[in-house]
Amino acid sequence: MSTSNSEGLIDRLTMQLAKIPGVGKKSASRMAYFFLEGDPAYCQSLAQNLNILHSTIKRCPECGAWTETATCPICSDDTRDRSLICVVERPQDVHIIEESREFRGLFHVLGGLIAPLDGIGPEKLSIGKLVMRLHKGAKEVIIALNPTIEGDTTALYLQKVLSEEPGLEGLTISRLASGLPVGGDLEYTDRLTLSRSFRGRVSF
Repeated sequence: MSTSNSEGLIDRLTMQLAKIPGVGKKSASRMAYFFLEGDPAYCQSLAQNLNILHSTIKRCPECGAWTETATCPICSDDTRDRSLICVVERPQDVHIIEESREFRGLFHVLGGLIAPLDGIGPEKLSIGKLVMRLHKGAKEVIIALNPTIEGDTTALYLQKVLSEEPGLEGLTISRLASGLPVGGDLEYTDRLTLSRSFRGRVSF
């Protein structure tokens, strides 16, 4: 009876782990047995961190990035260039760009991309808040969206909205240079390519 229960638990754990992006059923199974045969203290620590993940980490009310504090460390940093705002799709893109150490401005997370076939329109993105932030003295907005069909559509929409917004006539709208592969993802872009894309950004 206990053997049957343990096998059922392993199967359930494997199914849960297989839902992680990039993890297949075989990898999930290896991970499940690794936990079973490994240090119980490690498993307890992992379980504890997962248990408090959603209650501890929230969206920054200013930029939308993940943070454990009331306002994220980037928005709270007085040394950042507040005249520059980099627009990204997801909170994790902020971390990726920060690792390049090329950008010293602020960020704004849209929370997605325009995708009509998936029912995602501009009204579901954090565009209105972006416009409000840009009115607070921004000189340049850098659109750092993935070079996909949805990313290009969203970038073109932002360019149109921002260029027609009263009070933002002097705003420079730029996009990362074409060093990023078409159809690629910021998450899989190496630091050197990302750095060159920032330095070579072009007016949009």
